[in-house]
Amino acid sequence: MNDKIEITIDAIVHATEDISKIFQSFEILDLKEEDFEVTETTGHFENPILMLHAKIAKKQALNFLKKLIELLPSEQVDELIDEIEERTVDSRFHMRLDKQELVKGNVTISEKDTIKLKIHTPIYNKKDTIKTFTEIFQIAN
Repeated sequence: MNDKIEITIDAIVHATEDISKIFQSFEILDLKEEDFEVTETTGHFENPILMLHAKIAKKQALNFLKKLIELLPSEQVDELIDEIEERTVDSRFHMRLDKQELVKGNVTISEKDTIKLKIHTPIYNKKDTIKTFTEIFQIAN
């Protein structure tokens, strides 16, 4: 099952932010600038915005997940496990990381100014959702 993990990562970089610092911050999670697609767009007030998108799979996704869980505070990992049902839609587990904290070298869950993560693995029976994602979150331990 672990070889079928796929993770999508989405982040918004505003004109006031240094994109090189954002890319550099992803290195602690074993992601490189080349892993991302960058799309330029404009905000509501015509301000330039960059959209970062990455899709990783198999071994790279597993390594990313191990690193993520290793760096997250253990109480936040427990919180994620407790919230599996609420955070899962169609075999996709949704979570958000604090972008500003990541730039400082800290990995933490947040709901403001975030990097969106979707962890996908095939789940064929809905009642296996909690068991499957619990196993995934325990791989780093």
